[in-house]
Amino acid sequence: MLLRIKEMIIKEFIQVFRDKRMLGIIFITPVLQMLAFGYAATTDVTNISTAVYDLDKSFESRELVQRLESSGYFRVKVHVEHADEIQDLLERGKVIATIQINSGFSEDLKKGIPSSIQVIVDGTDSNTATVAMDYINRIIMEYSGDLNRNIETRNPTIDLRARAWYNPDLRSRNYNVPGVIAIVIMLTCLLLTSMAVVREWEIGTMEQLMVTPLRPIELMLGKTIPFAAIGFFDMLVVTIVAVFWFNIPIKGSLPGLALNTAVYLLSVLGMGLLISTISRTQQQAMMATFLFYIPAVLLSGFMFPIENMPQIIQYGTYINPLRYFLVIIRGIFLKGSGMDILWPQTLSLLLLSIVVVTLSSLRFKKKIR
Repeated sequence: MLLRIKEMIIKEFIQVFRDKRMLGIIFITPVLQMLAFGYAATTDVTNISTAVYDLDKSFESRELVQRLESSGYFRVKVHVEHADEIQDLLERGKVIATIQINSGFSEDLKKGIPSSIQVIVDGTDSNTATVAMDYINRIIMEYSGDLNRNIETRNPTIDLRARAWYNPDLRSRNYNVPGVIAIVIMLTCLLLTSMAVVREWEIGTMEQLMVTPLRPIELMLGKTIPFAAIGFFDMLVVTIVAVFWFNIPIKGSLPGLALNTAVYLLSVLGMGLLISTISRTQQQAMMATFLFYIPAVLLSGFMFPIENMPQIIQYGTYINPLRYFLVIIRGIFLKGSGMDILWPQTLSLLLLSIVVVTLSSLRFKKKIR
């Protein structure tokens, strides 16, 4: 049995490395995807185009505007002279936020009278609008606090001190890039394995395999192990890019990451082989791969919290390997979690792997009959 699997593995490696286009998919595409998605997958908002309508034109109002600009979150593009300009700027998309400082702003501050500032944001992109309003509120509150400290007599205030664990700088890239690693590896492995059996039919070698002593499970293992090795190599490469290019920390155990990656790869490769056994052409395999891949990403928790999805959709995510591996890889990268914490996700991935590999073998067995 081991000898037959070994010969099958050698055959697969020869077949893969003989195809130059396949080599590009294996070794170049994951790195390019990692670089592109690593930069794109961020919810951090900077350089928000802003218009300022300063009716007070005082030292205090100019200092507040300066603080907004120096924060790095806002870029003042327009100083409005008339109120009618605000709506036009927002409608044309020239600015995302406008800040109006009313006349008497500095006098009210000196007298200790509450002074209002009007902020209008373009709510077309709700995420950017929410983040922009939060940034503005935070900067204004800090400015107000600094002014209060300069007043000798003031009412007692609450001393609130917040601390973020695991990602102290609250960089969304630290959270998203580990997820991008899982997604890139899934896409690469699915593309490789979904066409593994189909290619045998198209090049006319399936009949030769059918007359060999190979059993279905041996054929599945012979096709899975080479792509698992390739998947491990790609995982190593994109992890190096994440750590040294994007400065993503790994706080957990590298052996733990390797073990969970092996289980994840087994489940993804099993999915790819299952797709391969139900397809008769590479075009069908490609279409089936994307029919599985896109819902897998959308229903994994990478973009949207699973808890916010309808209950029936949440049940469907339990057969998605990406759901479990996202928890694992983010836990290892950011929290330093070990197997004592991550074992439920690892066990779920292992059970899913066994099921899909078994189904692939049974499906192939039915097919050759």
